[in-house]
Amino acid sequence: MKIVFASNNSHKLMEIRSIIGNGCELLSLGDLNITADIPEEEPTLEGNALAKARFVKKLTALNVFADDTGLEVEALGGLPGVKSARFAGENCDSSANIDLLLSMLAGNSNRKARFRTVFALIYNGTEYIMEGIVDGTITGERKGGKGFGYDPVFIPCGSTKTFAEMELSEKNMVSHRARALEKLYAELNRLNGTCYK
Repeated sequence: MKIVFASNNSHKLMEIRSIIGNGCELLSLGDLNITADIPEEEPTLEGNALAKARFVKKLTALNVFADDTGLEVEALGGLPGVKSARFAGENCDSSANIDLLLSMLAGNSNRKARFRTVFALIYNGTEYIMEGIVDGTITGERKGGKGFGYDPVFIPCGSTKTFAEMELSEKNMVSHRARALEKLYAELNRLNGTCYK
């Protein structure tokens, strides 16, 4: 079965393709020559994921899923949350986002945080939502050169490494995206009767 992941984020595509294996043919927006800039204007991760999936579904007859991910920091009341990718401003990069996060947490002993990924699946016209969460802490400085986004400053519970210090296979054992993807697999298997792993 072909299914579209409504993203051209190369890092996310690499992670998902490394997890999904050969169970189904995963297509990106680039594979379908979809170049439109999909708006992310909803106030929640669930809303953004659904909006992206609905946008792409209008352009293709294929089943589609989309994601939105946020870092939620306890001491900041859940920020940056849905604005994680644009925390330091619309045109700022991940490095600027991390700089702002660390400056806001300077001197704060509460470093608890969690990554949350929400997948929205549209399968044969019906919408489904599933999420994956990993709890952890924010470091005081960047560590590691792998991964993307806030990975250099996030240590998942049970580990001494940041996501950016882990090999992709190690990160995929515990990550929020992998946990959400497990639920996506289960839903596709229930709907289609085919094992996707």
